[in-house]
Amino acid sequence: QFLASYSKQSEMISRCFLPLVVAFLHSTSARTFGSAFITGSSAIGKGSTALKMSSTEVNIGDKLPAVTLTEGQADYESPVEVELLSLIAGKKVAIFAVPGAFTPGCSKSHLPSFITAQDELKAKGVEMTICVATNDAYVMEAWGRTSGGADAGIRFLSDGNAELTKALGLTMGSDVFTRSKRYSLIAEDGVVTQYFSSAEESSNTWAPNVLSAL
Repeated sequence: QFLASYSKQSEMISRCFLPLVVAFLHSTSARTFGSAFITGSSAIGKGSTALKMSSTEVNIGDKLPAVTLTEGQADYESPVEVELLSLIAGKKVAIFAVPGAFTPGCSKSHLPSFITAQDELKAKGVEMTICVATNDAYVMEAWGRTSGGADAGIRFLSDGNAELTKALGLTMGSDVFTRSKRYSLIAEDGVVTQYFSSAEESSNTWAPNVLSAL
């Protein structure tokens, strides 16, 4: 009896609303809505270059993208925006990225290798070392402070929106947030002159390997 009653109600609803749906689909409003939806989707696809993801991995000779990173401040002050290209303009810099601050491999090997190599890097003409991760600026500041990296002169910058990571084609899947693949590079006046990938071995991105190429 319940099924019969439900069937009759469904039939009545269909008879009442189906003609209205058909009429709407043939109306100017529906066409306008569809056009607006398509236009909106296109606009999203044509958004800021900072949101575009490169399909190819960064390589020697590429110019680094114009992106804005953030840098945490002492005593939990508000993070400061840092224009990457302005920061490194006219300089020879080492940039290394890690999948996550405070994670084992990054804290035990990758970061310490650059901390201890600061004098040697400077002797090779590297004027600044930058550590990047997609953690927020507060986490990056805390990692730099507690690891001794900040005291060694390394700048810890947050790529919180993964704009740099995406532009370099180096995103890595995660169940928490977009992470960066592990890499290191040397750039001179914003142009990549050396690139070290972790595709084969993580140690290829550590400071000793970078120094050997300079």
